[in-house]
Amino acid sequence: MAKPTSRRFIYKIVDGLEIDVDVYLPSCSPGKQETGHPVIVDIHGGAFMLGSSAMVNKDQVEDCLNRSWIVLAPNHRLCPGVDLLKGPMQDCRDLLAWIYDGSFQKALSTGEECKHRVDLDHVFAFGTSSGGTLALSLGFDVPRPVAGIFDMYGPCNFSDPFWETPLPHVQARLPAKPIDDCKSKVFEEFPVPIVGGVSLEGQTNPGGPNFADPRVTFALTQIANGKVMSAVFPSRDWDEVDPLLNVAKAGSRFPPTFIVHGAADTMVPISLSRDLYAALRKAGVKCGMTEVPDEEHTFAGTMKVGTRTWDLQREGFDFLESLIE
Repeated sequence: MAKPTSRRFIYKIVDGLEIDVDVYLPSCSPGKQETGHPVIVDIHGGAFMLGSSAMVNKDQVEDCLNRSWIVLAPNHRLCPGVDLLKGPMQDCRDLLAWIYDGSFQKALSTGEECKHRVDLDHVFAFGTSSGGTLALSLGFDVPRPVAGIFDMYGPCNFSDPFWETPLPHVQARLPAKPIDDCKSKVFEEFPVPIVGGVSLEGQTNPGGPNFADPRVTFALTQIANGKVMSAVFPSRDWDEVDPLLNVAKAGSRFPPTFIVHGAADTMVPISLSRDLYAALRKAGVKCGMTEVPDEEHTFAGTMKVGTRTWDLQREGFDFLESLIE
């Protein structure tokens, strides 16, 4: 089966760099000219330092298209040349504003034979790993939050000791001789890149990580040594970026949220998502959580349609669909 194709749009420009979004459109439906198509923002993973919009799971995109949703898979600036709040989070929030202020509808309608109308009452956010955190960030500190969120094993609860704990199984993968000055090479990139390495979303590489790439070496070193959050948000003012803390602040005003997490995850422990789920329930937010047996981190990149894992993670999209009246 052919994979879905996309159109490229520019939603912002920073330092002369065009930051783009891949837009996947469902089949034309005359009935949707009245109600409009729900929109889902699909954000890639990569520890906030790696990846690109091209690496989102196309089977999940197809699932959303079959529901007659418009899918937007954005690129965003990658840390550490810009921090988590001012880079990835701000870019995703600017994309949301671009949708809500009508700019996306205007761009979409230009030269389009089939006029897709955007349903602004049903704009959802979805993301895997770091993309899950960014999806959650569209539920707080924005003028108009999304209507619902699907978070797949996104990092949260950044004051938990895990975020300063080395990971021996990742350390074992690091090269014996690191690249000289990989940190300075990454920080010197200008403009700050929106594409880098892999997303860590399960994409296979027969040769293993490309440690000739300074960005890959830098990112995996931070992960291995328990320094990810310090690298991407050195101020450590977690109130500004931690979804768990912001659920508590927003209370029942936080958007309905569904979480999917692999029970065997060693990169982002499932206990962190359980903490988030508990906070959502305590705040009175409509929510749900599915724990997927035996799955490690980044399983979204390799799962097969029709498997138990596939069916379980679809519960997140079903949850969002239930929010559409």
